[in-house]
Formats: sequence, C-alpha cells, structure tokens
Amino acid sequence: MDGDHSAEVLRYNSSNQSTVVVERVRTPGGSRVRKELRRPGPVTKGAAVHWATSADPAHWNYWHREAEVYQDDRLRASLTGTGLELAGAKVVDHESGTTLWLEDVTGTAGPNFNLTDHVAAATALGRWQGRPPLTRPWSSQRFLRQYSTSRPGDVSVVQDDDAWAQPLIRATWPAGLREGWGRLLTHRDALLDLMEQLPRVSSHLDAWVSNAVRRGDGTVVLLDWAFAGDGAVGEDLGNWLPDAVFDLFWPAEQLPELEAACYPAYLAGLRESGWTGTDSDARLGVVASCVKYAWLLPLLLSQAGDTGHQAYHEDADPERLYRQRGMALAHLVGWADEALDAVS
Repeated sequence: MDGDHSAEVLRYNSSNQSTVVVERVRTPGGSRVRKELRRPGPVTKGAAVHWATSADPAHWNYWHREAEVYQDDRLRASLTGTGLELAGAKVVDHESGTTLWLEDVTGTAGPNFNLTDHVAAATALGRWQGRPPLTRPWSSQRFLRQYSTSRPGDVSVVQDDDAWAQPLIRATWPAGLREGWGRLLTHRDALLDLMEQLPRVSSHLDAWVSNAVRRGDGTVVLLDWAFAGDGAVGEDLGNWLPDAVFDLFWPAEQLPELEAACYPAYLAGLRESGWTGTDSDARLGVVASCVKYAWLLPLLLSQAGDTGHQAYHEDADPERLYRQRGMALAHLVGWADEALDAVS
C-alpha cells in the first residue's frame, strides 16, 4: 500500500473457505478492519473439506451470513440494552464475493479478559437470550449437529491402546479421561437430541474470547457472526467457557472458577430479560453442549506425535498445550455425565 495507508493481517481461521483475509487498514483518517468473503465454489487444492461453504442460508457455514447480520436492523435492535453490540459495518457486494468494512473496535480484547470481563459477557449473553428468539432468513439451523459431526478425527482412535501410550499423552492427560470420553461418544446422539429439544434462543454460535472486545463503557462487542442463528439456551455459554482454555487464553486450573462465576451471571441475565424457562433447562444447555467437542479428543490423540503444535495459529509448547487441553476435556466429561444423569 502507499505511504498513507498500511495493512496488518489479523489472526483468523484461514481454513474456513468463506474468508479470504482479515486485516486492519490504517489511513490518515483512522483504522478499519477489512474482511473479504468469498462466494462458494470448487474446494481449492489442499483446502479442508470440512470447512467448505454453502449457498444455503440454513447451512452452518453459509458464506454470506455475516454480511447479512451486519445489515440486519432487527438483530441490532435485539441487542439494545443487553450489554452486547455489533460492530459498525459497511457491506460491499461484488462479483467475487463481499467486502466487510468493519469498525476497528477498541477496548479490552477477549484474550485479555479478567474474571469481571467474563462475567459481564455472560450476563449480557443472558440478557440477549432471555428475549424472544429472532428467526431471520439467514439464521443457521441445527448448527450443533451439522458442525460437530462434520469435524475431522477418527473417533475409533479413542479405543487405540497405542494412541494412549504416546509419551505426550501419558505425561499430560488426567486419569479416567479415556473412559469418560468413551461415555460421551457412546451417548453422542442422545446429547445432540437433547440439545435440539431444549428451549430455543437467538445465538451467536461462535461465542469465545477471540470474538469479543469490551469497550471502556463496559459493553461487549461480539465479532464474527458467521454461524449465528438458532441455538439452545445455554449453548453459547457452553462454548465460551472451554474455548477460553483450549487456546490457552484462560488457565485450565481456573475453569471451575470461571464457570462458577459465569453460569449464575448468565442465568441472572436470562431472568432480567423475562425468560420464564427452568433453571434446569439452562443448565442442561450449558453442560450438554460438550457434545460439540466429541471430535476434538480423537483429533488431539492423532496429532500427539506431530513435530509442532499450535494454539489458535500460534506455536505452543506441546506439554503445556496438552496438559491444559486435557484438563479442559476432563471438565467436559463432567458436563456430559451431569447432562446424562439429569435425563436418565
């Protein structure tokens, strides 16, 4: 770019074939974030098939959903007074796809959230989701089932003695995790069915710290609405909590503390907005959402012997990464057992 303009490529999931680039563009007038969305087409050589996009608005990876979200006045209005916001945006459609010119939101980035910030986000999610669900033409449907069952990873590896005998696994993963994950996989369909039977709420469906910024006034701006649509009560919080650990943004040792602070805050937010469902349904939505990650432990087992490891596209120490993820996976086993006990 010329001397009056500069661009900084930001971290994003480059595997998702809907996104070409995300970059911060600085000009004399300020900065904006440019996100390029690509229309669906043939899967490019070497691309991950499980991140293929769709032209179907109900599909979990509908390519144009985020652009439609930013232009949807009803969605913006549904966030008013909740403590959540959409970033300002200009949407430009063109032959090859769509350009999103997004507000460069300033404040505390989600990876740097302290416990107070997390609680604020959980409360705001509850306030939003306590309102009547908003169904829009672009809303994803059955996201959890579509997404979680399309991920890579051969679940049969969970029964492979050699996989569990790998030095990295033996050194870092807690006792009982193999048996616990076996139970989760055995009841995978039951957990998915349960999530689809719970009360429905408007959902972000990719709620985690890297998609959040807390402004100075306390408002939490959620970014990356590419999956948004129909979800179960509690599902977004059930994603928010473990994802903070999986990519090393929150210590696994403090995951119980994070949950103990955020779950009551989320429930209070629901009630504040007039939600009349039961506490048990909200709790089930959080804990049964663990089924989203059924594929993750098998994938980690199969990658344990790799020469390099990453957490959200950054190189990570293997032992630290696997120890933290192992503790978080064990926490999800507890969630699965709680959900199954509640409905047995």
